[in-house]
Amino acid sequence: MPVRTKDNFLVFGAPLIGQEEIDEVTASMKSGWLGTGPKVARFEKDFSAYLGEGFAAACNSCTAALHLSLVALGLKPGDEVITTPLTFCASVNAIIHAGGTPVLADVDPRTMNIDPDAVREKITDRTRAILPVHFAGRACDMDALMAIAAEHDLKVVEDCAHAIETTYKGQHAGTFGDFGCFSFYVTKNVATGEGGMVMARTAEDIGTVKVLGLHGMSADAWKRFSDDGYKHYEVIHAGFKYNMMDIQAAIGIHQLARVEENFKRRCEVWDIYREAFAALPVGLPADEEPDTRHARHLFTILIDPVYAGIDRDQFLTRMNRENIGCGVHYLSVPEHPYYRDRYGWKLEDTPQAVALGRQTVSLPLSAKLTDDDVADVIKAVKLCLEA
Repeated sequence: MPVRTKDNFLVFGAPLIGQEEIDEVTASMKSGWLGTGPKVARFEKDFSAYLGEGFAAACNSCTAALHLSLVALGLKPGDEVITTPLTFCASVNAIIHAGGTPVLADVDPRTMNIDPDAVREKITDRTRAILPVHFAGRACDMDALMAIAAEHDLKVVEDCAHAIETTYKGQHAGTFGDFGCFSFYVTKNVATGEGGMVMARTAEDIGTVKVLGLHGMSADAWKRFSDDGYKHYEVIHAGFKYNMMDIQAAIGIHQLARVEENFKRRCEVWDIYREAFAALPVGLPADEEPDTRHARHLFTILIDPVYAGIDRDQFLTRMNRENIGCGVHYLSVPEHPYYRDRYGWKLEDTPQAVALGRQTVSLPLSAKLTDDDVADVIKAVKLCLEA
């Protein structure tokens, strides 16, 4: 039996959970507020303060955040929303569930983000919005995208699932468009297990999102009980059940408080990886653009079989045998049969995304990683390539 790099499996994206989160969850359970309550309101306030502008509404996932934002735009059948083909299926599914038609614009192979020139080519008289994804934590070219939106009177919904710490010219991702959608899934830089947040420019828009996110009711459950007496709710939309629980927010409050501290640790790991892999036959992340901050959410390497000698899936299998968990981010959207069959998308229409999707591997990158963990990842990558 060959000796593996690690005795125990290194889980990809495991979050760093402190005693503060545990104590806050316990306090929530003792208080009796398990559902949407005061801790959700505090988390929303803290998150808005961290971004520095905008209005926040917590929900149970980034998928829910995207769906609510697109529904709030009032999409009608036939309305088109342009997005990237190099993204998780939730970005596209949210457009479909909101009643729109997704349209794919290829990515810039250097940044792996949606290419503004490709967006321009996809605009028709049916285009209603652009949904850019800040891939891996790298800011999209928001100057170009917002200029396109202004020129064609389009809405913008930013997918910031990877981009809590991301900034573009001093401004946080998620505060450029009409809505910004964030994820607190277990692998994210702020983790609540499951959870998401919508950011909106206006109080009116965030009010619409909050109503849509809780059955279309006019008031949150916990707000119906106050010193002024019971307040009846009215259903004013056919809404959804997308609200966040206080137990989730209890975790998020302290995760957010340590977001910059954890960011520094991920930057340390990022720099160690770049130095260790510089001479290897793999593609490394491009340098971040001037006057931007990369959130360092995913450290992706490209496994080109011609260059590396093995393909991406062989590399993943070997890493797994070494007890190192990796991620695939992502097979391009047109690769999946549902979208291909429904929309007739062809792989040759988005060649950059297809090529990147077949080569990309995400290595462990978490504030929880110890120095030994990082050394094990590096050792395993080298072993797998040498094999």
